Amino acid sequence: MHTHIIPKYIPKFADKFGYGGFIHLEHHRKDFAKMMIGNNFFREIEANCWSPEKRFEDMDRNGIDVQVICTIPVMFSYWAKAKDTLQLAQFLNDDIAKIQQKHPKRFVALGTLPMQDPQLAIQELERCMTELNLAGVQIASHIKEWNLNAPELQPFFAACERLGAAIFIHPWEMMGKSEMERYWLPWLVGMPAETSRAICSMIFGGVFERFPKLRVAFSHGGGSFPGTIGRIEHGFNCRPDLVAIDNPINPKNYLGRFWVDSIVFDQEMLQRNVRLMGSNRVCLGSDYPFPLGELNTGNLIDSMQYDEVTKANLLHGAALEWLNMSKSKFV
Repeated sequence: MHTHIIPKYIPKFADKFGYGGFIHLEHHRKDFAKMMIGNNFFREIEANCWSPEKRFEDMDRNGIDVQVICTIPVMFSYWAKAKDTLQLAQFLNDDIAKIQQKHPKRFVALGTLPMQDPQLAIQELERCMTELNLAGVQIASHIKEWNLNAPELQPFFAACERLGAAIFIHPWEMMGKSEMERYWLPWLVGMPAETSRAICSMIFGGVFERFPKLRVAFSHGGGSFPGTIGRIEHGFNCRPDLVAIDNPINPKNYLGRFWVDSIVFDQEMLQRNVRLMGSNRVCLGSDYPFPLGELNTGNLIDSMQYDEVTKANLLHGAALEWLNMSKSKFV
């Protein structure tokens, strides 16, 4: 339920909009492309980043029947003018919808939105859900200066609840990135912290209370949240004047109210998440096709001595519940 995809050909939006910062691709050799931000190299990607046929080879080798696909977070572009991000989002959403439509038994698609303008985001969310038949949307762990409890974002969450959209929250624009560029620390330290930031913001900000029907999944096993929930609860108890100012409910009460993926790379951590949240709230993830993901998808779950019910939840049941879909859709 956590893989990324991008169109093979991306217009030079910087030329179209008249300012830089947007990603484009340079196909410099067969089945490889450079992701470029202006003249700056960001990352090299392979054909499995855009080709369903290439993905099928890896999916079949790993025994994966269905992938949930969404854009690469660097494409969020919340920093841009909202009307321009809307055009970019529409381009990406049209492309991903075509992939889902062409391969409905293999892919479930999530859209992307101009979240820096909640009204435009709701407009595109409605198009994603009613015209493109996407399952939901992927958003970042914070939106520029807004954490996910921001009042400005509450109409968006209300619209997701009304439309039945699954929400996938993925870290981006990691805190402290400029201060810890060495050793890949933004990805190793910043990303887990960002995910905990998002979970805590939604809990302490009362988002789950106001919108109890929201179906929200967080990437990377919930980041650092599961490992620090004891500290988070202790802070709630010892300094309610700082922590419980918007929501008086213990944060542990929300375990089981949201989903996380299984990308933790550690048996003990996977077991902790299953115990904390329930096997029906932990979904098989991979972060495919990137190297920081689980390269042999499902190996960690297979390495555990789980009973058949638990394993079925982890491999498909939890994800299907999050998506509000039935297994029969893919048979």
